[in-house]
Amino acid sequence: MSAKLLEYREAIERQLRDKSKPWTTTFDKLESKTGVNRLYLFVGLVAFTGLYLVFGFGAELICNSIGFVYPAYMSMRALESPSKDDDTKWLTYWVVYACFSVVEYFSDFIVGWFPLYWLIKCIFIIWCYLPGELNGSLILYHRIIRPYYQKHHSQIDAAASAVAKAVNKNVDKAFAAITKKIDELHTD
Repeated sequence: MSAKLLEYREAIERQLRDKSKPWTTTFDKLESKTGVNRLYLFVGLVAFTGLYLVFGFGAELICNSIGFVYPAYMSMRALESPSKDDDTKWLTYWVVYACFSVVEYFSDFIVGWFPLYWLIKCIFIIWCYLPGELNGSLILYHRIIRPYYQKHHSQIDAAASAVAKAVNKNVDKAFAAITKKIDELHTD
């Protein structure tokens, strides 16, 4: 076994045994009931999920749950922690996820025909929230999204301000019309 592969294996085992993680108690129970090492249980779960994402029914729901549930939980934990670093990490994940979702929306009619799409998307999402240097959301944000934002933020801010003014104006008009109608009903 190569040194890098052994290093990854040890890192995964550390994560699976980390008492601060929500999955540790589940793996404790499974390992004690089956007698199978939690690493092998984890690999089996990953393999089953991968095959299901290719051949199973509801792959979109599973993939999107993987992209929402764990990141949402970790985001809430980050908000409740005193550290700002974890807030930044998860906020960056959600910015990248939102950008990906916009791009995905316009390519949906193409990706629907691609049989490995949900598996690849799931791998991409997990890469985006990996801990450490391999965190995809930090890589994509700093290499693609941030430079684009820095180049175009004044135009984006102007467009967002114009949209906000238009929305506020229309909400005010609608509220005034509703208030007028309610007043008319009360006077009749």
